[in-house]
Amino acid sequence: MRNVALRLAYDGTDFVGSQYQNQGRTVQGALEQAWEELTQERQRITLAGRTDAGVHAAGQVANIRTATKHSRKTILRGMNAKLPADVAIQAVCDVGMDFHARHSAHRRAYRFLIDNNVSWLPTQRNYVLYVEQKLDVAAMAEAVMRLEGTHDFAAFSALVPDQRSTVRTCYTARLSEVETFGRRLIAIDLAANAFLQHMVRVIVGTVVLAGRGKITPDGFQRILEGRDRKAAGPTAPAHGLTLVSVGYPTGLVRWDDEDVENAIGR
Repeated sequence: MRNVALRLAYDGTDFVGSQYQNQGRTVQGALEQAWEELTQERQRITLAGRTDAGVHAAGQVANIRTATKHSRKTILRGMNAKLPADVAIQAVCDVGMDFHARHSAHRRAYRFLIDNNVSWLPTQRNYVLYVEQKLDVAAMAEAVMRLEGTHDFAAFSALVPDQRSTVRTCYTARLSEVETFGRRLIAIDLAANAFLQHMVRVIVGTVVLAGRGKITPDGFQRILEGRDRKAAGPTAPAHGLTLVSVGYPTGLVRWDDEDVENAIGR
């Protein structure tokens, strides 16, 4: 037996989510079907993080315990030949038998994109949140910065668990302006040890309130400290969100592309 890790990307538009469900297309279901066709093994594939319907990924990670003797190159090419066009394996590596895509991870990074131009770009409608009203980007950036560090994020969770902690450590919280197809987009980047349900999307919905002048950055911080979901903003739509990367302790995962390993492992 061996334990194989996969780094994958997908367009979440036509999936009901990443995790297997009884009805609808899922990323996990697509992966397991392709794996069975390639290896004739019916195995459960574990994903590093659960993404909702419409959420995309550029650096999701999965692992599978297998008896296949296929090389890493054969697995990558074979899986991509059998997967649907909205999922693609980016890299393959062998990992220790105790590696678990979800439990071994110590960092997850997400990016949410907002289009605040005078009109939307139809080709990007499934990947960005279009906001027509002019936003105060400086106020939004100041609000986002308040998230760095260790906090109780109960105010930004769709569902507060009864017996689990809502404290998380946010390593990166920044807002920047990026350009794609000649358009200025607002990018909100968040990286943490773990995220609560809908946490990024509720944060974005609340940050947009700051951009619209509905709350101040200090008011945003009071919402964070108040731990009351009702005080926070609406949950932003899923389609603007992308899981960028999953990080693991140094040396635990060694992708063939060392530059990529350094990027997602730091």
